[in-house]
Amino acid sequence: MIRRVFQFSVALALILAVVGHWVDLQSVAWVGMTINYAKETSFKDAVRMTFDGQHPCKLCKVVEQGKKAEQKQATLKVETKLDFFCFRSLTFLPPLLPYTLLSPGDDVADSRGQAPPTPPPRPA
Repeated sequence: MIRRVFQFSVALALILAVVGHWVDLQSVAWVGMTINYAKETSFKDAVRMTFDGQHPCKLCKVVEQGKKAEQKQATLKVETKLDFFCFRSLTFLPPLLPYTLLSPGDDVADSRGQAPPTPPPRPA
């Protein structure tokens, strides 16, 4: 149980560190919009007007502009990413010691060219 609480708190901390402030501001904006619209219409209509996207408040516009600005900054950061690996063209070095290719001896070729013994050997 304690492990699950710890995992949840770490995940929540990461979310808040990355985009949490925009989520908080958007939540405050939605609550405020619902309260303001509920003064003029029914609660059901107030909720519908809050989430339909047709009636954004000033805070909603600020949050949207902030998110777009962060996305542009993230795009610029990706483009200016440094590469720490330098791949050079591969060069082949000559071997350090001279070598010669050995051909199999005549005895190897002869043993393979012979027919198997008759009758075949029996398993022990």
